[in-house]
Amino acid sequence: MKRYVILILMFSLAIPVQAQLFKGLFNKKRVPVVDSIAGMKRIEEVMNLVQTQYVSDPNTDKLSEEAVRHVLRTLDPHSIYIPAREVQRTNEALQGNFEGVGITFTVVDDTIRVQEVLAGGPAEKVGMLPGDRFLRIDGVPATGDSAVNSFVFRHLRGKKGTVVVADMLRGKDSITFHIERDRIPIHSIEVSFMEEDSIGYIALLRFARTSVTEFRKALHDLKKQGMQSLILDLRGNSGGYLDIAFGMANEFIETGRLIVYQQGRARSRQDFRANRYGSFRKGDLVVLIDEGSASASEIVSGAVQDWDRGLIVGRRSFGKGLVQTMYNLSDGSQVRITTARYYTPTGRCIQRPYNEGTDEYNKDIQRRYKHGELFSPDSIHFPDSLKYKTAGGRTVYGGGGIMPDLFVPMDTTPSTTYYRDCRRKGVLNQFPQYWADRHRTNPLVKDYDSFMANYDQLGVDTVFVAYAASKDVTMDSTMLVSDSTESASPTEVVLADKDPFLHLQIKALLADCLFGRGHYYRIMKEKDPVYQAAVNQLRKNRQGMDLMHR
Repeated sequence: MKRYVILILMFSLAIPVQAQLFKGLFNKKRVPVVDSIAGMKRIEEVMNLVQTQYVSDPNTDKLSEEAVRHVLRTLDPHSIYIPAREVQRTNEALQGNFEGVGITFTVVDDTIRVQEVLAGGPAEKVGMLPGDRFLRIDGVPATGDSAVNSFVFRHLRGKKGTVVVADMLRGKDSITFHIERDRIPIHSIEVSFMEEDSIGYIALLRFARTSVTEFRKALHDLKKQGMQSLILDLRGNSGGYLDIAFGMANEFIETGRLIVYQQGRARSRQDFRANRYGSFRKGDLVVLIDEGSASASEIVSGAVQDWDRGLIVGRRSFGKGLVQTMYNLSDGSQVRITTARYYTPTGRCIQRPYNEGTDEYNKDIQRRYKHGELFSPDSIHFPDSLKYKTAGGRTVYGGGGIMPDLFVPMDTTPSTTYYRDCRRKGVLNQFPQYWADRHRTNPLVKDYDSFMANYDQLGVDTVFVAYAASKDVTMDSTMLVSDSTESASPTEVVLADKDPFLHLQIKALLADCLFGRGHYYRIMKEKDPVYQAAVNQLRKNRQGMDLMHR
């Protein structure tokens, strides 16, 4: 059934048409879209006065956009307006694809460099390689002031079947590529691997249309490698489609059990129960969450927790228990309006309060940091009125996110002065491309396994320290002397001994730059306390200890 939204009409100056459409909407045998005809008339009168009496010609398009934004902002923090010009890009991540040439890129020293060429994409088919630098795109210079993200998006993305001409620099050679744009997938899973013989790891970045399919493929590959226990990483995953969240939780929850239900003023209760198609209903499960895990991530972790299906590890999640419905407006723009709340199987709504307004709502993570919640669970207090019991009788709480079963504080130990200076001045972003451009043909780094086996022979730390110095980032004198050996070069030893986190991160960033996304975390997991806590729990369970016993 075709849907209409009254918000765009509320600010229209075509009053006769507006009144006719409003009458038809208001007379529908559904919940009225507006509560007050008087309020509608007030808006019409003000907009008519602005159009006819204002001192200069008003920009009615801008006025209507700002008015719609303000109306939605007054309702709740998650009801939003999306202008027609932004609809496609806003929805790309959820749809799971876009149309373009199939590369990822970085901007270094006013130059756009190819970071990764997506397998099977248009750029790979014409021979583009990581490290290639853009000179011109369709004849337009792509260096200097043009070397910004928006320039690349504007010139490389476009309708499938159209051609973009890219003049590139590879080393000292100029190359021209004619690339026919195509549909490019946006993956929900960029990394999955085996930690050891029986523990597998999958990180889900978003809940998009392809997420369940991608998850099943990754799970199948890990099972072939002997996986029996799974770590599902939902940290930083801000959510997505409700039905995809149900599909993901369905992979773990037994047939017939309630996964989530939603209910709103204009919507009767709708239950979502597990069907018979789940692919990991047996085997130990740990779900990782943090303050960036929201919405669909909380549906999955809430269902897992309420049914005692697995262990939730990390920090308290974001706390978004509102469901938005997307409506298309007549000019191609969209609004996402909160139409329901969702509830976990025990009846928890984990939406945190927003009665103080959107600005205060958006400062919640800052308050958590300030009050020490990210470092200790002792500052988190839930009222008894929000207390619920899981299937196994454990106490859980609603009203402000999913509280993990095992709390792991944020780790701040890596933050040395030298590390912060390298980040602040962009050295960590720039160095991987600088080094990779000079070593892509080195047989010691021909693939990931070779890179890992030969890394210590490459002298990367020495080059990094010199590169950082060229960007005016120098070490404190106390870091220039090694405690471990007198024979080794100080700069070879200093990062590994004095700043081990930076040493490891450089290695991970280089792997990511050379071999594609996903390799970064395979290395950085060594310094990830949440991941390590999950692995330790699974190892204890394998030794006969109950995963859910605390």
